[in-house]
Order: sequence, then structure tokens, then C-alpha cells
Amino acid sequence: MGAASAGDIDELDETLDRYLAHLRVERGLLPATLESYARDLSEYLDGLRAQELRSLGQVSELQILQHLASLQKRGLSRSSQARHLAALRGLHRFAWGEGLASMDPSAQVGATRGTRPLPNFLGLGEVDRLLAQPVAEGGPAAARDRAMLELLYASGLRVSELVGLPLAAVDLRVGVARVRGKGGKERIVPVGERALEALQIYLTRARAPLLRERPSRDLFVTTRGSRMTRQGFWKLLGRYARAAGISRRVTPHTLRHSFATHLLERGADLRAVQAMLGHVDIATTQIYTHVDRERLKAVLGKHPRA
Repeated sequence: MGAASAGDIDELDETLDRYLAHLRVERGLLPATLESYARDLSEYLDGLRAQELRSLGQVSELQILQHLASLQKRGLSRSSQARHLAALRGLHRFAWGEGLASMDPSAQVGATRGTRPLPNFLGLGEVDRLLAQPVAEGGPAAARDRAMLELLYASGLRVSELVGLPLAAVDLRVGVARVRGKGGKERIVPVGERALEALQIYLTRARAPLLRERPSRDLFVTTRGSRMTRQGFWKLLGRYARAAGISRRVTPHTLRHSFATHLLERGADLRAVQAMLGHVDIATTQIYTHVDRERLKAVLGKHPRA
């Protein structure tokens, strides 16, 4: 079978267009992310056409594995391979859900071992030492930093969500925060007692001295009266991590990973963690269950009969 003529409808392209529209409208993906998806999936569909396939309903697990093998042969990084796999999984899942294919051939395709590294997270002792550092320093800025660290760990926020919180976002009486996440989607997250206490101290004793009577609608502010920036918080976090004796690199996402991992270790429902993290796809949240399995294997490996 030759290539489709100009008058033919390319079913593969039509499905891709519908999927990208779904990502843009329903999931609110950013333009840069959409471009990345479109590029990876166009390459995948070109490979299917080269095999005389004209719809996703004709694709089997074999074609997907062949595509992944070709990426590996080209020397693509593991993260790039993982991105490609995530994109084509999403496309096949969408086609199946929309009735454009009778099955999802990507459902049983696992990522290449090591393709997606396990999240870097802190142990409970490390978290305790980290969160204790601003308390030791004292002063309005330290009270702000403690509130930010406690809230980040207690609610699993992204750093952009944390620094972007308006003053009205936190309800200390109810114990929740209203967070605007990716794509402008809003979610309500619970705030733990320690974080509420730290926020109460910051709001009643430290925020006004930092502002020095300057107006601001932002929750977390600097001594210049402006909103705390992502870069500024990164620097603060790195300094506190070093002071806590944590030698490895600690980022805001490390605390987000720690939040999710510690919740699941204590029996939290995966769907609840997904909602708190603001993940659209539960497959993204499932990486934390892999952390649990890897830790369990490490413990069992020390057993005398292992």
C-alpha cells in the first residue's frame, strides 16, 4: 500500500489532532509541553506509516516495542525515552477511551529499567532537622522560611504554587489552602497542625515587619516588600539543608517527593495523594509506589535467608 494521497483523510493525523486538542483544552497543558508531545508523537506515527499502518486500531504491542528500541539505538537519553513512552501511552489511552481503537496496546508496555529514576526524598529524621533550622535562626525572615518549609512538606506543593499563594489562599480556621496549579486548575489541600502553627506565627508576628507597612496581597514576602521568588526560595532551602547536615542536593521537589512517599508509607490512598499533588494522571503518582517496593526489596535483601 502506498502513501495516502492528498485527498485521503489520514486517520493517524486526525487522531493526533484530537488528542492534542484534548490536552490543550481539557488538561490545560502549556504550549511548550504540547509542542514536545506533538513532535514525539509525529515521529511515532511516521514510523507506523512506514509499516503500512493507517490507524491506531492496527497497532500492537510489537510496534510500540520496536519504536522504543529504535529510540534506544539512536542513543536518546533515558529521560527522553521515558518522555516518548509517556506521550504514546497517552495517545493510545485516548484513542481507546474515545472508541477509535478496540484496545490499548501500550497498557502492558513497561518503561525500560532505569528509564524513570525513583524520586529523591528525605528520611523523617532529615526532614525534622531541615524544618528545625529556621527555628534556630529566629527573626521575621526565619519565621517566614519556617512557614514555607512546613507548608511545602505538609501539603506537597510545587515551588511555583508555594510562592504564588495569595494572602487569602490559606484558611487557618478550617486548615486548608486553595492552590492554583498547572493549567490554572485549582485544588484544595489540607494543611497539617505544625504548618498551621508556623503560618499563624508568621502572619501575626513576622509578615508585617517584613513589609514595613508596604501593601501586598502575596502570602510570602521578602524584606523588600516583594513576593518571594522561586530562585530566592531555592537558595534558602539549600542553605538550610547544608545547615541540617544533609550532604546531598535538596530541592523544593525533594520535599514534595518526601510528602508523597511518607504518606503512602503510612497507608494513604493513592487517589488521595494524586488529588493532593494535583496530578492529572494517576500513573504519575504511581512512581511513589515503586519507591516503597524498592525500599522493601532493600530491607529484605538484608535478611539472613534472602
